[in-house]
Amino acid sequence: FFIEDHFFGVEVERVQEIFATQEITPVPLAPPVIAGLINLRGEIVTALELRNRLGFPPRPAGMEAMSVVIRTAEGAVNLLVDQIGDVIEVTPALFEPPPETVDPQLASVLGGVYKLDDRIFLALNTEAVIKGVGTSPNEILSKQP
Repeated sequence: FFIEDHFFGVEVERVQEIFATQEITPVPLAPPVIAGLINLRGEIVTALELRNRLGFPPRPAGMEAMSVVIRTAEGAVNLLVDQIGDVIEVTPALFEPPPETVDPQLASVLGGVYKLDDRIFLALNTEAVIKGVGTSPNEILSKQP
């Protein structure tokens, strides 16, 4: 998937589904990284604004987000991204650590980088992305007044 012109990916085994973003119910007093909650066929799933989590500016007005629902140890989490890319196969042994020039907030959630013919592929460590965010709907709702 893409955020701005950056090409990101997660392990395909972690992806539950991909769809155009549906209605998100905002949660008052939730941190800015939490866009809200969605009802995914009866399961309440936290929508995480990946732009905010990775240190990118807010999505331009009128630009619709796409949803990438991933499975984590804490349950399903909906990652809001700009655009969906392709499934690609990469060789894990060829991943390199993020360069020192990468923003520290972004580097802290990268599992590695992979040089493709026409761009750089940034592999997200999904557990690092959600760590400390509090993505459990019960946890988010329990903090409400």
